[in-house]
Amino acid sequence: MHNWERLILYRKKLVLPRIYQLVDWFSWISCVFAILFLGALVYRFGFTFTDDMEITVNRITKIVWIVFLINTTLSHLFSNENSGKFTVWTWILDISLYLTLLPVVFNEPEPGNFAYWIWTALHSHYYRSGVLLLMSFTILSGFFVRLLGRKTNPSLILAFSFLIIILIGSGLLMLPRATYNGISWIDALFTSTSATCVTGLVSVDVPTVFTVEGQIIIMLLIQIGGLGVMTITSFFAMFFMGNTSLYNQLAVGDMISSNSLNSLLSTLLYILGFTLVIEGIGMLLIWLDIHGSVGMTLYEELYFSAFHSVSAFCNAGFSTLPGGMGNEIVMYNHKPLYLVLSFLIIFGGIGFPILVNIKDTLFYYVKYFFTVIFSKRRRFVKKVHLYNLNTKIVLFMTAGLLLFGTVMILAFEWNNSFSGMSVSDKAVHAFFNSVCPRTAGFASVGLTSLSTQTLLLMIVLMMIGGGTQSTAGGIKINVFAVVMINLFAVLRGVDRTTILHREISSVSVKRANAAMILYLLIVFVAIFVMTLVEPHASVMSLVFECVSALSTVGSSLDLTPKLGDAGKLIIIILMFVGRVGAFTLVSGLIKQEKQKNYRYPSDSIIIN
Repeated sequence: MHNWERLILYRKKLVLPRIYQLVDWFSWISCVFAILFLGALVYRFGFTFTDDMEITVNRITKIVWIVFLINTTLSHLFSNENSGKFTVWTWILDISLYLTLLPVVFNEPEPGNFAYWIWTALHSHYYRSGVLLLMSFTILSGFFVRLLGRKTNPSLILAFSFLIIILIGSGLLMLPRATYNGISWIDALFTSTSATCVTGLVSVDVPTVFTVEGQIIIMLLIQIGGLGVMTITSFFAMFFMGNTSLYNQLAVGDMISSNSLNSLLSTLLYILGFTLVIEGIGMLLIWLDIHGSVGMTLYEELYFSAFHSVSAFCNAGFSTLPGGMGNEIVMYNHKPLYLVLSFLIIFGGIGFPILVNIKDTLFYYVKYFFTVIFSKRRRFVKKVHLYNLNTKIVLFMTAGLLLFGTVMILAFEWNNSFSGMSVSDKAVHAFFNSVCPRTAGFASVGLTSLSTQTLLLMIVLMMIGGGTQSTAGGIKINVFAVVMINLFAVLRGVDRTTILHREISSVSVKRANAAMILYLLIVFVAIFVMTLVEPHASVMSLVFECVSALSTVGSSLDLTPKLGDAGKLIIIILMFVGRVGAFTLVSGLIKQEKQKNYRYPSDSIIIN
C-alpha cells in the first residue's frame, strides 16, 4: 500500500471520527450557551439594570457570540455524510451571523455614505441580539428534535416539553418587572400552567397583578401552548437545519398528523401560517370595533386587540380587562367584538387538519371557477371527495352543538341573566356563551348568575370540547361522535359502525371508548379528592372547576381564587393532563405490548 493510500485510510478511519466527535461535543456546548444567552435576555427583561449588570450581560452576549461563530464554522468545515444538507435558510442565518464580524474587522466609515449605514446596522445591538436569539432557538430546537432520534417515547417528550415551558413560565412571571407587588410561587405556577395549557383559569386578577411585561409573558405562553412546543421546535429544526433523521421526521409527523414526509415541512408551515394569518385578521377586526370607544390610547388598543386575538384563537380565555369580557366597557354596543372572538374560538377549536382541508377545498373551487370562466376549452379534472371524514364530522358536530347550545342558553337565560338586554344583544351573548365552553373560558355574564340548567349544559359542552389537533380541549368532538355513532349502532343491532357511507375502523372505536372512559375516571377521582381538600365548596362548583380544568376551558363559578394550595395543585395537574392529553399521557407511561400472532378462544360476557 502506498503512503498516500495509508494517509487517506488513516484520515478516514482515525482522524475524521475524532473530529466529528469534537464537533458533536461542541454542538452540545452550544446548547448550554444558547440557554445562557436566553437567561441573559430574561435577566435584562425582568430586572432593573445597573451599570455593573449591563457590563456582565454584554460580556455573556459576547462569549455566546464567539461560541456560536466557532460552532457554525466547525459545522460547515466538518459536516459528515450523516448530518444532511444545509438548507437555504441555514445559509442565510449563518451568513447573518458572520456579518456581525464586519464591524469588528473594519473601522467605522465616514458618516453620510452607504457603507456607514451598513456598518451601523450590523454593529447594532439589536441586530446581533436578534441573530443570536434566532440561532439559540435553532440550536435548542435541534437538540429537542435529536431527542426523538434516540427513540424516546414521543408522548413523554411532548409532556416533558410542556412541563419545561410551564416551569420556565412560572419563573418568568415571578420576575420583579412582571408584577406590580410580587406573586407567590404557587400562583405563578398556576398562571403559567393555565396559560401554557390554554385553559384560562386564574387564581389572581391578571390586569391588577401583572404588569404589561407580565401580560406579554402570559400571551407568549398562550401562543406556545396553543401551537404546541414540539410544533415550534420541529419547525425551527427542519426549516433552519434540515438535517433531521428519518426517525425524527416520522415521530414529528405522527405528532402533527402529517400524511407523508414530503408534506411534513409544509404542514408545519400551514400550522404557523394559519395561526398568524387568522390571529392577524382577528386583531384587525377587534381594533376596528373598539377604536376610539373604550378610552384607550392607540398603543393600548393595539395591545388589547393582539392579546385577545391570540387568547381567543388559542382557546385560552385570558383577558386584560377587569372582570373579563363581562366588563361594562365592552358589554354593550360591541356586538362585533363578541362575534369576532366567537369565530376566532371556533377556528382555533376545529383543528389545523380541518383548516387545511377547508383551504384545499376553497382553492379547488377558485381554480374550478377560473377554469370555467377563462379557459372554457380546458378540461377540468373534478374531485369526488373534497372533504375527508374527519372534516365532515367536526364541521357537522360543531355546527350542531353551537346551534343547540345557543338556543338552549337563550331559552334558559332570556329573563334571567339576559334580562334588560335587547333581542340582538341576547342573541349575540347566547351565541358567545355557547361557543366559550368549548373551550375558551371567556364569559360575557357572571357564571354564578346563570341557571342550574345552563350550568349543566355548559358542563356537557366543556366535556365534549373541540376537534383533535386543535387548541381546544375536552374529550374532543371526534371522540364524542364516534362513541355516539357506535352507541346507536349497538342499539340497532348493527355489527359495523358506519357514517356518511364510511365504516369507522374498530381501532378508532376502541380508542374513542377508552378515551371517554379514561376522561370520566380522571374527572371522578379529581372531584372526589377536591371534596376532601376543599370541603367548604359546593359540589356543583367543584364539578364545574374540575371539568373546566381537565377540558382546558377556563370557566369557573368564582371558586379558583378561593382554592387553597392543595386545591390549586390538583387543578394544575388537571390542566396539564388535559392539554397533553390523558390518553396520550397514560399510554406513554404504560409499556406497550407487541402484537401477538395468536388469539385466545372467544367467549361472551353477559351484559344485560
